[in-house]
Amino acid sequence: MRCAALTGVSPEVIRDLRTGRPRTIELQSTHNIVTIAGVEPGPGVQIFMTSTDVEDLSPGDNGICVDLLSSVISMKRIVEYTQGAYYEERERMSARVQVKYCFSSGVKEVFHESLCAPTQVEILKSSCYHAG
Repeated sequence: MRCAALTGVSPEVIRDLRTGRPRTIELQSTHNIVTIAGVEPGPGVQIFMTSTDVEDLSPGDNGICVDLLSSVISMKRIVEYTQGAYYEERERMSARVQVKYCFSSGVKEVFHESLCAPTQVEILKSSCYHAG
C-alpha cells in the first residue's frame, strides 16, 4: 500500500497514538507540511508515521499507519521585540492534523524527490501479533 509519510515524529507521540484514541498534533517541519498539503482527509485515508528523520528513512524502518481525520494548515505571524525600539516580524507555517491509530507497519520502499515534494512510502502491514 502506498501512502504519505510523516517523519521525525516524537516516539512519545507515536506511543500515545497506539492507545487508539484520536489525537491532534501540530507539525512544523517543512517536509511534513508539504506532505500533509497533498493529502485530503477523509474516511479510509491513511498516513504512515515514524520517528525516523526524512533523510534517514529507508526500507525496513518501522512506524504506524494512522487514519487522517482532519487537517488544517495555517500561517502564524510572530513579532519579536529587541531593546525597546527594534522589532522583527516573521511568519511560521504549521499544520494541525487529527489522526487515529490503525496498525503497525514497516517501509518497503521510499519515494522522496526533494524538500518541496511530498514524502511517500510503500508500506507492509505488520504480520507479527502479540497476545494481550
